[in-house]
Amino acid sequence: MGVGTFGADGELFFELHLVPAKGAPFSITALFDTGFTDGWLVLNTQDLQALEWSEVLGQVNMRTARGEGAFYIHKGKVIIEGVEVIIPVHVGRNVPETAMGSAWLVL
Repeated sequence: MGVGTFGADGELFFELHLVPAKGAPFSITALFDTGFTDGWLVLNTQDLQALEWSEVLGQVNMRTARGEGAFYIHKGKVIIEGVEVIIPVHVGRNVPETAMGSAWLVL
C-alpha cells in the first residue's frame, strides 16, 4: 500500500495520482478512512468532472459517518507507489474529502 504521512490530528494520508480519461495524471492527498470498509476510494461529484471516468453502476446507498449517503460507482484509474490500478470509485455529493477505503490493505 505504500508509506503514508500523519496529519496534525493523527489522520493518515496517502499520495495518489488520479489518471483522467483524457490528459495527464495529477497528484492528490487522500485520507485513509478505516470506517470506509466497502470500497477503495470516495470522491466528491465535482472532482469527477475533471476526470471524466465512466459510470459502471447506478446509485447505491451507504452508511457514512454523516448518515446515509447515495453514491454512484465509476471505473477509475489511479497510481499509487508507481503501480497503476483500475478500481471502483464511489462518487457522491457533499463528500468533504477524498478518502481511501480499507480495500487498499489487500493490495
